[in-house]
Amino acid sequence: MITPLFVPGQRWVSNTESELGLGIVADIANRRVTISFPAVGEERVYAANNAPLSRIEYAVGEEVLSADGLSIEVNGREEINGYYIYSGVCSEGKQHRIEEIDLDSFVHFNKPQDRLFAGQIDKNSRFQLRVDTLNYIHRLQQSEAYGLLGPRVQLLPHQFYIAHQVSRRHAPRVLLADEVGLGKTIEAGLILHQHLVSGRAERVLVVVPDSLIHQWLVEMLRRFNLHFSILDEDRCQALLEAGEGNPFESAQLVLCTLSMMTESDQAREFALQADWDLLVVDEAHHLIWSDEEVSPAYKCIEALSREVPGVLLLTATPEQLGIESHFARLRLLDPDRYYDLQQFHEEEASYRPVNQLVQCLLSQDAVDQFIRQPAVADQIELYLGSETLRTLRSQLLSAESDKEERKAINDVIYELLDRHGTGRVLFRNTRSAVEGFPVRRLTSYALPQTETYPELLLDADLEDQLHPERLFGESWLAVDARVSWLSDFLTEMRDEKVLVICAQAGTARSLEEHLRLRVGLRSAVFHEGLSLVARDRAAAYFAEREQGAQVLICSEIGSEGRNFQFSHDLVLFDLPLNPDLLEQRIGRLDRIGQQRDINIHVPYYRDSAQDGLMRWHHEGLNAFLTPSPAGQSLYEAFVDRLVECLSRQNDPAGLEQLIKDTRQLNDAALETMSQGRDRLLELNSCKQDEAEVILDQLTEASNFRELSNYMERVFDQFGVEQQHHSTNAIVLTPGDHMHMHSFPGLSEDGATATYSRTLALHREDMQFLTWEHPMVSGAMEMIAEGEFGNTALCTIKLPPIKPGTLMLEAIFSIHCPAPKKLQLQRYLPHASIRVLVDVEGNDLSAVLADHHVNQLAKRVAKGTAPNIVRLARDQIGDMISRADAIASGQQPLIVDEAIANMSEVLGAEMARLKALSEVNPNIREEEVKYLEDLTVSLAEYLEGAQVQLDAIRVILAT
Repeated sequence: MITPLFVPGQRWVSNTESELGLGIVADIANRRVTISFPAVGEERVYAANNAPLSRIEYAVGEEVLSADGLSIEVNGREEINGYYIYSGVCSEGKQHRIEEIDLDSFVHFNKPQDRLFAGQIDKNSRFQLRVDTLNYIHRLQQSEAYGLLGPRVQLLPHQFYIAHQVSRRHAPRVLLADEVGLGKTIEAGLILHQHLVSGRAERVLVVVPDSLIHQWLVEMLRRFNLHFSILDEDRCQALLEAGEGNPFESAQLVLCTLSMMTESDQAREFALQADWDLLVVDEAHHLIWSDEEVSPAYKCIEALSREVPGVLLLTATPEQLGIESHFARLRLLDPDRYYDLQQFHEEEASYRPVNQLVQCLLSQDAVDQFIRQPAVADQIELYLGSETLRTLRSQLLSAESDKEERKAINDVIYELLDRHGTGRVLFRNTRSAVEGFPVRRLTSYALPQTETYPELLLDADLEDQLHPERLFGESWLAVDARVSWLSDFLTEMRDEKVLVICAQAGTARSLEEHLRLRVGLRSAVFHEGLSLVARDRAAAYFAEREQGAQVLICSEIGSEGRNFQFSHDLVLFDLPLNPDLLEQRIGRLDRIGQQRDINIHVPYYRDSAQDGLMRWHHEGLNAFLTPSPAGQSLYEAFVDRLVECLSRQNDPAGLEQLIKDTRQLNDAALETMSQGRDRLLELNSCKQDEAEVILDQLTEASNFRELSNYMERVFDQFGVEQQHHSTNAIVLTPGDHMHMHSFPGLSEDGATATYSRTLALHREDMQFLTWEHPMVSGAMEMIAEGEFGNTALCTIKLPPIKPGTLMLEAIFSIHCPAPKKLQLQRYLPHASIRVLVDVEGNDLSAVLADHHVNQLAKRVAKGTAPNIVRLARDQIGDMISRADAIASGQQPLIVDEAIANMSEVLGAEMARLKALSEVNPNIREEEVKYLEDLTVSLAEYLEGAQVQLDAIRVILAT
């Protein structure tokens, strides 16, 4: 080891703390050297013979800056007893001298060559990690699944099909109208996530009913890692009083209630003044519009939809509220297209023949019908033209298998879907078209009335009758027959997870305490009075398989937002009047992907209002066993009769007639909904073949094993400790020797994480690490955009190469600073350019591949590497220049290939939209115009691309 000669006034830089800037030798004593770092006002004391320091030596031709701002280009360097004095010319052509001690201390070396010559040489493992990171980023940006990899959701075809279709559009304006349980919120979240990750959107406003505000907050954070800020009246006022300006500009992702927007003129005006990329409105069917009357809520959203480019409306099944309500939603999306209700009526009616034709083509004997029934061919010609008909006939004649025949038929079906109807702006999947739902089973328990119960009912209103605990008073736990039934039921079901839902938080608290203390059951409670953290803990305790709670007692809030699909038994301790609320309760377990049948248990007092309500839901609407798409409209039609009938005691005839009338109207409504365009919408909302391709691409791009290996290297390099937690789970904690103050996405308390989607769906308390998780993307960005690993030095032993041969491996990136939303990287053919040259300037890139170098590379002692660089500085400089020339020579070919890729992709989409716009009025002019402008912009940016040195590795043959 060569002991460096330290002289007071010399400038040195720390190899481990480069952020300190240039240091000055302040003192040398007792084999220790004290270095002062003026840039940060700190000192460090090092062992003189083993200091992690590199001497700063500027060469002729380099530019140096003095502490008082004088910049010169060095043309001479004088050394006096180990102390440098630089001479050079300033921008005005005058000669100056700058002593070493007067150099600017704030200089920071980040260019690879500057760091290399300053002695800041990284380990080979860091260099390899940097290059791999660049390649991973490029691969992700080119994937069709980009932006859809990160969410903690099941890989369901219909959801990802919709997300993929909508995410590809500029400023999408669509109506998400899947039936209950199919995941409209998840579809909206996938679209938001993709737009935010890809840069197509930066500012999002979500407007929801009051009851759903926390559900959305939790869903967006837990499933999509999107941190929304809730904006209510109090926060708005606080921001205004603090002088923060427009409260709606205080965050990029804003969540607010519809009531605040309609009741506060000031809030509404602020929201309209803010710039948004996307507007999301949940429960949009509550926005009332007609030719005679427009609700304040509708007016508010209409005003916002005119200002915001992208709009997502989430609504119940459109037809259940009538065609006028359906038209009102579409009118918000495209008022120029949907401006006349009567014309829309006529247009809707015209879809029936198209739907019938599609039904015919979907049948098993479609080919036979096409051959035997001339009317089928006539309709195809009418709707798609003679050329399509000729093509179909030719394909069917030449088909050699049933599969080829079905493909030809399917092509015609997809063309019909493209050209006709509102399928481009409306997505609606139904349970009948989507597989994966469980069977529901109802078991009701008629409990005898207590002796005092009839007396208590005499003056009781309907709310008290439906919630007997309010009648029994403080001692209700001891006298309510439902409590003793529940205790016995849970005792018998000790091996099963049971979810219990009741209306009131007080009821839930008392029940849980009774079951835990009096019955000895493992239980948890979940209600609106708890903080979000406490609710998370309760849900996690319930989810724990071995030592977790057997039963979770929820108030009505338990029927909103949370999914407990690992449970298969649901106890409805009381029943809500509204069938939609009943469906929300059942929907906590009855979700797509549920693995077992759902057992619904309903205890009730015989011959009571509870008895009548259960019969109305079951016999009138069949709401326990199947979702009731017409439930809300029927409830509004019958609510007065229902309340009157339940409030009146001993009126069995009135109840029977109510149930009969409800059942008849429900059957008629379901029949009406099954007619018309439903099948067209279902087909257009999920083209199964395309959906499967999307999921295959997503699975391939996810590659959790590759991600796990990559992140293990990242954690190791940055000092994050990784420990085994359980199967497929790890515990991450900040290490004692982390290389930075914090690690992206990792709190001081650490985190439990998994790479397994299956485990992440079961354990929502664990971080789900994907290529798009903030921890992973933050680490990749930190590596790629910083100086991490951009220098290295190694030795290799390879017989054909003469010992002592010096080589340089240079990694160049294509520097093209374009707006992120243009997604320019997806068209570049390579993540980087690798060049390997020797001292003679020979290009050895093809001879010695990077993986060969990585396999053969040996580390060099920490103190030796800077000395090698110092001795070979001139040769290394020449090799860098040669490598730069080789990379620059490849630049035009790369740019031309990128422009050709871009023109092919966007040109095909532009041609498709232009052709469709001639037959389908739902193609907006701005979509085509956007693609035209995008093509021009991308070509301009790509033509200005330049190669830029990103990392260098010096290689010495031994």
